[in-house]
Amino acid sequence: MDKQKAANQIKALVELLNQYGYEYYVLDQPSVPDAEYDEKLRELSQLEQEYPELKVDDSPTQRVGGKPLDAFKKVQHNVPMLSLGNAFNEQDLRDFAKRASGGTDEPITFVCELKIDGLAISLTYENGKFVRGATRGDGTTGEDITNNLKTIRSIPLSIKEKGTLEVRGEAFMPHKSFLALNEAREEKEEEPFANPRNAAAGSLRQLDPKIAAKRNLDIFLYGVGEWDGSPISTHSERLEQLKQLGFKTNPEWRKCTNIDEVIEYVTYWTEERPNLSYEIDGIVVKVDDLNQQEELGYTAKSPRWAIAYKFPAEEAITKLREIELSIGRTGVITPTAILDPVKVAGTTVQRASLHNEDLIREQDIRIGDTLVIKKAGDIIPKVVRAVIEKRTGEEKEFHMPTECPACGSELVRLEEEVALRCINPNCPAQLMEGLIHFVSRNAMNIDGLGEKVIIQLFQEKLIHTMADLYRLNREELLRLERMGEKSVTNLLESIETSKGNSLERLLFGLGIRFIGAKAAKTLAMEFETMEKLQVATFDDLIAVDEIGDKMADSIVQYFSEDKVTELLNDLRELNLNMEYTGPKKAQLDDDSVFAGKTVVLTGKMEEFSRDKAKEMIESLGGTVTGSVSKKTDLLIAGEDAGSKYDKAQSLGIEIWDEAQLKDVVER
Repeated sequence: MDKQKAANQIKALVELLNQYGYEYYVLDQPSVPDAEYDEKLRELSQLEQEYPELKVDDSPTQRVGGKPLDAFKKVQHNVPMLSLGNAFNEQDLRDFAKRASGGTDEPITFVCELKIDGLAISLTYENGKFVRGATRGDGTTGEDITNNLKTIRSIPLSIKEKGTLEVRGEAFMPHKSFLALNEAREEKEEEPFANPRNAAAGSLRQLDPKIAAKRNLDIFLYGVGEWDGSPISTHSERLEQLKQLGFKTNPEWRKCTNIDEVIEYVTYWTEERPNLSYEIDGIVVKVDDLNQQEELGYTAKSPRWAIAYKFPAEEAITKLREIELSIGRTGVITPTAILDPVKVAGTTVQRASLHNEDLIREQDIRIGDTLVIKKAGDIIPKVVRAVIEKRTGEEKEFHMPTECPACGSELVRLEEEVALRCINPNCPAQLMEGLIHFVSRNAMNIDGLGEKVIIQLFQEKLIHTMADLYRLNREELLRLERMGEKSVTNLLESIETSKGNSLERLLFGLGIRFIGAKAAKTLAMEFETMEKLQVATFDDLIAVDEIGDKMADSIVQYFSEDKVTELLNDLRELNLNMEYTGPKKAQLDDDSVFAGKTVVLTGKMEEFSRDKAKEMIESLGGTVTGSVSKKTDLLIAGEDAGSKYDKAQSLGIEIWDEAQLKDVVER
């Protein structure tokens, strides 16, 4: 292919892929299957590799790239990014409306917008190209986070507007992304983020954009700093204009002709905000008329024509009865507050993590204290503070032990860690937690071996290592309480069945530090056998997509231990499968049955468990999600399908019954 033809083809592919991206990430109305998008993207990547000089800035391949930075550069905002004054009740809103009308009762038109709980950012475009993204900072000086913002796919890399345009908005982390991120961090024994806002801010301030890219952030644009564009007269017109240019704006904004309508809007969203898929912490109210905005002007810190109504934080008062210590499978000692039951944000809370001793000392929390608690991000129970004035003198200071509560070994604090850890490899609590993890659903998935049974077997000294599970016999199991003929038969069959699991389940079950279920699948697919993984070097491992330095170090260290070699040899002799039996990389092409499709399962199935159906669909290239949306390609419905079935019908989504699924997977 000659260079001119390649240039034309790259230009056409970039325009097409950016249009597809806009439909998917901004409009939530994809016009092509994911597989078709991926194929076009591969075609573009190949052309860019052959002709690197033809690569353009707004190519979707530039979404994740660039070397990690040593530090962020400072950015001066030509138009200051001021914060807003706050309103906390109805009277504050009415006072704001009166000030905006110059003390008269003349009605003013307002625009109400949801106040997204994220990170305020600025995007600058020059001659249609995204050239710079920055944080708000102190309002006059922010930080250049352009490469991180490029990873947010709802931000257009190019627009059909010449000249200079600076738009402003809020980057945020949706609930789904937040929960997935914290789950992954907990698997690696990293401190979870307290709320989606902190998670979003932390993600965008990563010096390596590849980390930000994995966090699945989103954005809503709501305003303009600088623009040489066409004149308009109202803020509501501005929002429509931003939408027309391809920016993602929040669809829930509303034009209100008086302050009573504003208060109705505030009341509605105070009740409805738990139903959103992202966090909001209030409502922003703005004078709609831009000329009126200009007349009202600014104070030193905030505009006089806008105000932020802040939702009251839902907090509850309860009593701290005791602090319970738990020992994780890698030896971390975690203190947990045991509370009098109290209702917060719709659920009853009886426990809240205190994370570590430093936090307990910092907040001066004592056993017997009256505590204020809330749900961080309306999700995770969190201790806000102790109510010091309610102390009676009977409260007791809490001291972390110096020895492991389970084995008596000295507890240590490793370098750069705040947690205390038991490093005894034979600590019974760690061994028991490790066994509970080994048999869990995402690991070896041994039915009948729940936490209580594992504890019983361990206390009866029938199991000590993972290999011991495969040495259990009928006679010794029948001697245990609540173990009859049928339950023992089923348990032994389930243990035997688990021997045939694909390698990734065993890898995850081993409990290698920092290796979650997803990383285990990646490693199994890449190395295919346990033997190859055991001899893999650090360099071999970091060459694998999504395997970082800490993970690689952990894997090399794990397989260097003599006791691990001994365990794996035992498992081999007991006939456990040590090979990956899932679809190979080459098999997951566009011809796979579910390749590139987003599938939702609903209702009761007769032939398959929900997990088995999910596993089969994913093995054939599909992605299984929990809710029906415009991005869903297929709904598979069992009996009593309910609302998901109705929604799929209303959206015109293809619907299968269980028989069709069975027919496809058994071909």
